[in-house]
Amino acid sequence: MHFDSPIVITNFKTYKEATGTNALELAKQHERLANELQINLAIAGQAVDLQMLAAGVSIPVLAQHVDPVTHGAYTGHLPPDVLKPLGVDGSLLNHSERRLPSEMIADAVSRLRENGMFVVICAETASEGFQFMQQFNPDYIAIEPPELIGGEVSVSNARPELIKEAVQMIGAGKVLVGAGVKNGEDVRVATELGAVGILVASGVVKAENPAAVLRDLCSGFKKS
Repeated sequence: MHFDSPIVITNFKTYKEATGTNALELAKQHERLANELQINLAIAGQAVDLQMLAAGVSIPVLAQHVDPVTHGAYTGHLPPDVLKPLGVDGSLLNHSERRLPSEMIADAVSRLRENGMFVVICAETASEGFQFMQQFNPDYIAIEPPELIGGEVSVSNARPELIKEAVQMIGAGKVLVGAGVKNGEDVRVATELGAVGILVASGVVKAENPAAVLRDLCSGFKKS
């Protein structure tokens, strides 16, 4: 499974603004803009809302994390085998707030692939992203320097060389950029350096007008 580029993935995390009915309304804003702008917008909802989100919108819905298990005696786990029939399309893995050992990433990717689901693996550096691509071959690697996540400075401004290095090492069409991406100019710089999309969170979720922020972000993508 692979989405056409460009792509914007919004991670809802566990923000109150993206929980329950708030999550559904935010997802519908994404859906409306995706249809209007003809840009791939996807959301990564928290576990308790995934079924509602998958049923409520037509855009891709991802989990924020899955566990490398199947049906069985796995109390508290989140198996891809349970999510797929609910309409969940894939998952983030190894976000900086939920880092995983390599063997768990390998097993989780395997479970996701067996269910025909989409895989985004987060990496902190270009070299780590290259290693993950070689080992696990996900749909995308999301490069997110942890020191910039949730901050006021974007990776496009603070460390543009990281984006260029990541694209060179990981490959064209495979790199998403996260960490502090705030506006269309940040997106423009990232895409000029070879990124094919972005992974965002608080900049959209906690914005006074999320739709306006999304529209501005999407303006940074080159029109074909």
